[in-house]
Amino acid sequence: MTAITPFGARLHEALRTRGPLCVGIDPHASLLKDWGLDDDVAGLERFSRTTVEALADRVAVLKPQSAFFERFGSRGVAVLEKTVEEARAAGALVLMDAKRGDIGSTMGAYAAAYLHPSSPLFSDAVTLSPYLGFGSLRPALDAAAASGAGVFVLALTSNAEGAEVQRATAADGRPLAQVMLDHMAAENVDAWPLGSVGAVVGATLADAGVNLAINGPLLAPGIGAQGATPADVPRVFGSVAGNVVPSVSRGVLRYGPDAAALREAAARFAEECRAAVSGA
Repeated sequence: MTAITPFGARLHEALRTRGPLCVGIDPHASLLKDWGLDDDVAGLERFSRTTVEALADRVAVLKPQSAFFERFGSRGVAVLEKTVEEARAAGALVLMDAKRGDIGSTMGAYAAAYLHPSSPLFSDAVTLSPYLGFGSLRPALDAAAASGAGVFVLALTSNAEGAEVQRATAADGRPLAQVMLDHMAAENVDAWPLGSVGAVVGATLADAGVNLAINGPLLAPGIGAQGATPADVPRVFGSVAGNVVPSVSRGVLRYGPDAAALREAAARFAEECRAAVSGA
């Protein structure tokens, strides 16, 4: 039986060879309009296919936002399935941005949807919310480990509202975000070159204020339209900047539907992120 290469190792190689960049596939109604597309399933399909054809053979990670597909019902989910399939076939790692979080058998069902190889939505990794307790994620953590997939767990997000939960103080005096990060670090013990349990930490933060050394990848949303730049990566992440996966959505997608313009924008962001990380 062939051993499964863990997600962390595959991600590490993709970042090295393709550059440190994740591009979100976020089919906002406003973006569809900007691309000259109707806000319907046909527009969604055209938008997603154009993005995949332009970027999947060169960007390390593509991150479809599930909600923008789900809003069209079963036909939108069918487009999402095709997007995942075609992006992975072209060589990109697919991170499903679903932010699922639940307990018991329901968490197990989410894990089966995104992390089991038999599922049409099987992705290289999925985003998860741990705020029903980190232990509630165990079905997804186990499913990811079994299939060689990964997870990115919300820790310190780029939205201002997140602080009221994530900066709250746990019973032992640690910020709640630190509690979650410490759990992630425990999952990644002895992993090399990078663990498969990552954290989501916004690049827009003025100060992380927590220990981000989890021996795993750090997804950094907020670059581009939300105001952060690649230069913010070493400021926020410091000594672990080399583990950061900078995430850009509208900052690249606004250049569509021209495929060459999409590729140029992605290449520019990847190079800027590489330079920022190497100088950290």
